[in-house]
Amino acid sequence: MNMQEQINAWKQDPEFIKNVGMILCHNGIVRGTSRGDKKEVVGVRVTPDYDKIEEIRADFEKNAPGIYRVAVKAFGGDLKPGDDLLYILVAGDIRENVKAALSELLDKIKSEAVSKEELLAAEA
Repeated sequence: MNMQEQINAWKQDPEFIKNVGMILCHNGIVRGTSRGDKKEVVGVRVTPDYDKIEEIRADFEKNAPGIYRVAVKAFGGDLKPGDDLLYILVAGDIRENVKAALSELLDKIKSEAVSKEELLAAEA
């Protein structure tokens, strides 16, 4: 998914301007250090559950207050620092609704639909 192309496609919908006042984008990237102890990370092994991600995406698009469209792209396999992990786009009516939806959606995808194993420099 190219985020700008997705936004441009959404804007072609005549209902877009009636329903969207904000779009937030998330671009998760592989860090070069581990979260807790800051050890060097040489890669991550990512396993997305694409069916679960689609289920979560569709639920947020349908049921989250004020949300008009949601797009998600998860990357899987062996990735290295600097690689993209997860794209999320959330379009909705007002800031409060869009911010809350993106935050909740991100947390839900990460906890329920993606597993990730860090490969540390000492382990490589």
